[in-house]
Amino acid sequence: MGVSLARKARHFFAGQQAGVGLIEVLVTLLILSTSLLALGAMQTRSLQFNQGAYFRSQANIFAYDMLDRMRINVNALASYNSALLHVPEDAAPVLTPLAAADLHAWRRNISAELPNGSGGIACDAATRVCQLTIEWDELNSTGNVAENKTTFTYSARF
Repeated sequence: MGVSLARKARHFFAGQQAGVGLIEVLVTLLILSTSLLALGAMQTRSLQFNQGAYFRSQANIFAYDMLDRMRINVNALASYNSALLHVPEDAAPVLTPLAAADLHAWRRNISAELPNGSGGIACDAATRVCQLTIEWDELNSTGNVAENKTTFTYSARF
């Protein structure tokens, strides 16, 4: 009698699934791999945004540095007028006059910290308003090379 009950139990469970099928494992792996790829993409974008924020902070520091230099030499504001220019880090220093030395040191600092960085200043003698412009290259996600240039502009009245 015990044998026949065991046979009936085997017959009963034979038609049901036992364990995990290959399809379920493949679907789980697909979902897991897609999630990990998305996580990696988010991490990459996060690093890119942090780098961009660092560059903007550096540009802000450089703008305040130059404004402080200009406040020291406020009687020669017109001497600070200059086009947007890139000065290599290893360029020989300019020592005189003070405005030229300030501009050269400022541009060298920009070149050292910002990729392909350049700086320029436009001062209006009548209103005593100066506009500082700092430009640098930054990667974007669109692939359009024209959008790689970032410009930081700061205006101040003396």
